[in-house]
Amino acid sequence: MTLDKLTIISAIIEKRRTIGPSTFSGERIEDALVNQLLENANWAPNHRNTEPWRFKVYTQSALPTLAKQVQECYQQHCPEEKFSTFKMNKIGKKINKASHVIIICMQRHPDSKIPDWEELAAVSCAVQNLWLSATAANLAGYWSSPVDIIENASDFLSLREDERCLGLFYLGIPQADLSISSSRKSIETKIEWYAS
Repeated sequence: MTLDKLTIISAIIEKRRTIGPSTFSGERIEDALVNQLLENANWAPNHRNTEPWRFKVYTQSALPTLAKQVQECYQQHCPEEKFSTFKMNKIGKKINKASHVIIICMQRHPDSKIPDWEELAAVSCAVQNLWLSATAANLAGYWSSPVDIIENASDFLSLREDERCLGLFYLGIPQADLSISSSRKSIETKIEWYAS
């Protein structure tokens, strides 16, 4: 990799942010671009080439249906003492504000030698590829994993027995002039070097 390419990828990584649907412009992203983002996700590293990531993409008229299904799932499975009408309504608004909602799933490989955490890590790498690609295209992304919903997603997603929902990825076009700052502690506080 040349220094120029490293500079480009470093800038994209540093620019990536969690940008919620409340700051989406409401404009729609072309399906072909979303497909390219998912193609990049497909090149994530994974042990024994199991490729455990699965994506269910909702857009246009499918979004209100998804919003209703997710709200019903929340209402049915959230403990009564934690239930919030405000949160339920907010879930619907977030889905309908997005250009696309990508349901992130993991399909377990029948080879039981591969531990669950490795498959989860592979799916997470795929989502990072998706997110970095969205950042490079000046798009906004938000990975949400509400427990009451993802643990009961089979109710409305018709998941296979070997599939599991890991969250909803909201994709949209950010509002103009949106600026979200972020920082990290120095990498030097997280490294131990061993040379001999």
